[in-house]
Amino acid sequence: MLTDAKTLSGLMGLCVGDALGVPVEFTSRAERVKSPVISMLGYGTWDVPTGTWSDDSSLTFCLAECLCDGFSLDAIADSFWRWYHESYWTAQGEVFDIGNTTFLAIVNWKQGTPPLEAGGSSENSNGNGSLMRILPMAYCHKSLTLDELIARVHQVSCITHAHPRSQMACGIYISIAVALLEGANPQTAYLQALQDIQTIYSVREFLLEKPHFGRIFSGEIAKLPVEEINSGGYVIDTLESSLWCLLNSSSYSEAVLKAVNLGGDTDTTAAVTGGLAGIYYGVENIPQKWMNQIARRQDIIYLAERFTRAVYS
Repeated sequence: MLTDAKTLSGLMGLCVGDALGVPVEFTSRAERVKSPVISMLGYGTWDVPTGTWSDDSSLTFCLAECLCDGFSLDAIADSFWRWYHESYWTAQGEVFDIGNTTFLAIVNWKQGTPPLEAGGSSENSNGNGSLMRILPMAYCHKSLTLDELIARVHQVSCITHAHPRSQMACGIYISIAVALLEGANPQTAYLQALQDIQTIYSVREFLLEKPHFGRIFSGEIAKLPVEEINSGGYVIDTLESSLWCLLNSSSYSEAVLKAVNLGGDTDTTAAVTGGLAGIYYGVENIPQKWMNQIARRQDIIYLAERFTRAVYS
């Protein structure tokens, strides 16, 4: 796969998953079992047109755009502020969904708090708001060691979600994404990532959090029955459910539809799943009909091209 296709496949894979989930966000699993999502829908929960993506994609695109000009936490935080206050990188020119932890962090930063101190650091600040937007960091893997990359991943998480648990979820996710970018299949990438980050997460700060990741570090998350997979907004639930969907699917569309049809935080579960599935299956295996329905599709393609030149040249 060409590097530009790899970049677009991750960004578009995330965005398509997000847009599939937006119309049914907060619906129950029972509702989705009764009436499963099988195509791109519109309106629903947020009353927005078909192909509209949420804050998940917006903040992902903000991060990718910033990384085109190098690594600056202030620039990244500023782009999040611009998203919220100027509708920068929104699908339809309006912000219609924002997590409370993310909102408070953006306000903190604007009031003068340094980026690394702006995010929530309490136990209750472990929503999936940094995990949902962290994917672009994986594309920096060519120019950084894994230790350097994961340190930066943690910093980018801290802008909104500074608790070690959220940092760690982002680090695990990016490690898997890197293994996929380097050619591994999903199961191999999952196990390789767990091995690669063992040392990083052996320091005390993260070691204390490791029990919360027990089902992931077992290497057997895919074997859990669906009844034991939670799909709410808690960062551990999102990481677990996204990996479960990826590992129990054999195509991009199967993975993201599985994620949406878990119910709950449908857009984020499908976005986090879709980023990894997009990288592995490639943009050519994301249904063309879905991509054609995505808002600002050409803008996303242009962003992927700029991002590719920045990180792979």
